[in-house]
Amino acid sequence: METLLLEFQSRLARVSLDIQRYLVHQIDLGNRLIAIRGARGAGKTTLLLQIAKLHLPSQSTLYVSLDHIYFFDNKLYDLAKQFAQFGGTHLLLDEVHKYPNWSREIKLIYDNFSDLNMIFTSSSMLEIYKAESDLSRRAVTYNLKELSFREFIIFETKKILPTYSLAEILENHHSITTGLLDAIKPLPLFEKYLKTGAYPYYKENETLYIQKLQNTINLIIEIDINAVESLQYDTLVKLKKLLITVASSAPFTPNITKLSEKVGVSRNLLVHSIKLLERAGLVNELYKDTSGIGVLTKPEKLYLNNSNLMYALAKENTDIGNVRETFFLNQFKGLHEINLPETADFIVDQTYTFEIGGKNKTRKQIANVANSYLVKDSIEIGFGNILPVWLFGFMY
Repeated sequence: METLLLEFQSRLARVSLDIQRYLVHQIDLGNRLIAIRGARGAGKTTLLLQIAKLHLPSQSTLYVSLDHIYFFDNKLYDLAKQFAQFGGTHLLLDEVHKYPNWSREIKLIYDNFSDLNMIFTSSSMLEIYKAESDLSRRAVTYNLKELSFREFIIFETKKILPTYSLAEILENHHSITTGLLDAIKPLPLFEKYLKTGAYPYYKENETLYIQKLQNTINLIIEIDINAVESLQYDTLVKLKKLLITVASSAPFTPNITKLSEKVGVSRNLLVHSIKLLERAGLVNELYKDTSGIGVLTKPEKLYLNNSNLMYALAKENTDIGNVRETFFLNQFKGLHEINLPETADFIVDQTYTFEIGGKNKTRKQIANVANSYLVKDSIEIGFGNILPVWLFGFMY
């Protein structure tokens, strides 16, 4: 354990607080068991270390990744027991899905060491409440999204700008935008964000970012999905084929029969595969009504999860109209209910209708729709019910 403590202190000293993810100050550390889920590359490890550095007692906190070689010969439960005996108060566990029987041992630790608080991260693939030991009555779960446009601006300019609720944006967008324009030139930043700004690691090497993102996609399918689902190799290959098919044509209304033939899987396996890709943070499903969705319900429209994935997978086939819609859906996902309306592109919270387009887009499609808004690309500032699309990147 001493080696793990020394490694943690070394990592803690190196972690920067210059740029902090939005969840850092939102997590309620009064809960004894906290789960943080997120796609590979979203920044879960940095988030854990920042929480430790900002909010937790350094002398009684331990961070460890569960793919560490320590666990080749040692059990997590035994580590927690020893740590608690030495006065440990906070145990931070990274990548729990890489440790066999993780939920059983976490449950035992929670039940047997009441003075020990745990925060653990997992792949977005992991259905925490369907694990071997049900943690639903114990764990409070948070989901870490990719970088918002606002967070990307912090990486690019070091300027920390405020977040705004949807209500604030809709009611006060002109004055909000006027203030933001004093601090930034949003359009060139937004163009860069759409191509390379969704994942924090883009800063490590911007030239090789798309290649690294392609590698990340492969790891999500071959390791993260497979670790949870234990799929055959040929099924993993078909998942990649499905993802590339979606990337080249998203958003689209899936014809399940034709798509099944193209990918080479049955209808049920195709629908299951789409849902696996959504859990993995690679695609987003959209429905008119979510009340009757089941495990074999096909999506009415399908998007890639973020625009960076489009540029990594579709390349020259990337369509700017699809990019705008993908960005808009991504920024709302997990924050508001977002569905497919009878007319226009999106309806949010069953109240606000949005049509997304370029700077020459008209209100024709939503002219007679109550609470409707035209969201345009390539404009710095809006007026009335016309808003710039980039502003919706300031909700977190």
